[in-house]
Amino acid sequence: WSYASERWNRERATLGFISSPCLAKVELRVASRGISDRDALSKPDPCVVLKMQSHGQWVDRTEVIRSSINPVFSKVFLVDFYFEEVQRLRFELLDISSGHNGLRDADFLGAMECTLGQIVSQRKLTKALLKQGNTAGKSSITVTAEELSGNDDYVELSFSARKLDDKDFFSKSDPFLEIFRINDDGTGSLVHRTETVMNNLSPVWKSFKVSLNTLCSGDEDRELKCTVWDWDSNGKHDFIGEFQTTFKETKAGTDEGKLLQWECINPKYQVKKKNYRNSGVVVLNHCKIIKMYSFLDYIMGGCQIQFTVAIDFTASNGDPRNSCSLHYIHPYQPNEYLKALVAVGEICQDYDSDKMFPAFGFGGQIPPDFKVRYSPSIVCVCIQGVVEAYQNCLPKIQLYGPTNIAPIIQKVASTASEEMHTKEAMEYFILLILTDGVITDMADTREAIVHASHLPMSVIIVGVGNADFTDMQMLDGDDGILRSPKGEPVLRDIVQFVPFKDFKHASPAALAKSVLAEVPNQIVDYYNAKGIKPKCVSDYESTRYCY
Repeated sequence: WSYASERWNRERATLGFISSPCLAKVELRVASRGISDRDALSKPDPCVVLKMQSHGQWVDRTEVIRSSINPVFSKVFLVDFYFEEVQRLRFELLDISSGHNGLRDADFLGAMECTLGQIVSQRKLTKALLKQGNTAGKSSITVTAEELSGNDDYVELSFSARKLDDKDFFSKSDPFLEIFRINDDGTGSLVHRTETVMNNLSPVWKSFKVSLNTLCSGDEDRELKCTVWDWDSNGKHDFIGEFQTTFKETKAGTDEGKLLQWECINPKYQVKKKNYRNSGVVVLNHCKIIKMYSFLDYIMGGCQIQFTVAIDFTASNGDPRNSCSLHYIHPYQPNEYLKALVAVGEICQDYDSDKMFPAFGFGGQIPPDFKVRYSPSIVCVCIQGVVEAYQNCLPKIQLYGPTNIAPIIQKVASTASEEMHTKEAMEYFILLILTDGVITDMADTREAIVHASHLPMSVIIVGVGNADFTDMQMLDGDDGILRSPKGEPVLRDIVQFVPFKDFKHASPAALAKSVLAEVPNQIVDYYNAKGIKPKCVSDYESTRYCY
């Protein structure tokens, strides 16, 4: 049936749209002390998981540090700070099983809850870790906050070493390098920890990328302290030596084509040994500044977001004529499909100049022969057009099954593949899939997502209704690395899955914010990784962006 303009406006009001506030970005660094040994034979292998308490959302995790009771994590959490919101955070300390980094079999060591405002106002917050039953133990966690400056450029660095001291009796040293930024108060913040090169006194460590803000707070003259260790499995790593430098020194050496190297000094040996020269030499092999463009750089440079929606027409939704159906059209109250569609689509359409959106249906029997197949793409004008097309087709489609979404992902991916070959930042594709149940082609879907992760596209899946969507969480790479059935990992995390029931009593703006929060970074990560610059970069510069 038709969808009058006044009804559209009434539904917009019912959905409670509000304007998005500007945000600042804050970096959080985490360390812990006094972790108790659960196993008398070994020390814990700690990892910290950060959750946003408002919706119990899993945000990010640190690396695993093996055999450590006082870990300092190099992972930096990047979070959005809203002055007008109480942003509750939960830091969970886990002991990861040896042999893998997954969270599935991890043991809970304790948790700390606070607000982002508390961390920001104190800059460094230390609290006891609470165990099961909210009892305080002897271990603590410290979170340090720093506002991200406007310089988002990265630097790519690569180091090697020669003739390092041998610290092992029966083999050669197993060296790794740590880089610390020296803060204004004299403390050090861990910037990067390289991998360990086993049994090698002249290691070549892998190159790595780090933001200039993280490396030196945008101050090229800030001191950097570099320490070389000999790794030991018991966590008691042997000190080999250290040296100091600045980013200005490393950049200048590269610009002038010089071979930059530093003597690795052990101060104790320097005092005790008469003929001591050094404990080896560390060499800078590579230093390259990488210009990082922002989400607004690409959008203001002409990049369009191509929005596509796919709607589940399987029989499990219930007969649309029945008021209990998830597809039931109430004259005054939009169903969950409409709420999710409008909440997400309203934001995406602002970044598409022609406002023409392809819409698909899946799982239904299509006239005239009523065979199960994907409905041909209907190109709709604005989100209002998608809503009208959805409501007009309901009486004509026979709800059936199965819930297969891989062909839809493959369809959008084929179009995104054409855009990829232009090597320009002109079109980025967002596919919104609305479904009421766990998909039945999981293997094919995983394969399609892994392929799509190489393309300029993101996939948002909203689970409608009260089904158990536990199995769908695996598609969201937040909980680990999604792999195809053949074992190929995704190149980048492009899927965001959200059950609508988690937002049933929240404003649609909260749903939209949740499912779209990762999209700006996904767009930036794709184009920056490909080395694709914005078509024409605007002169507009700001350290605070409104997404």
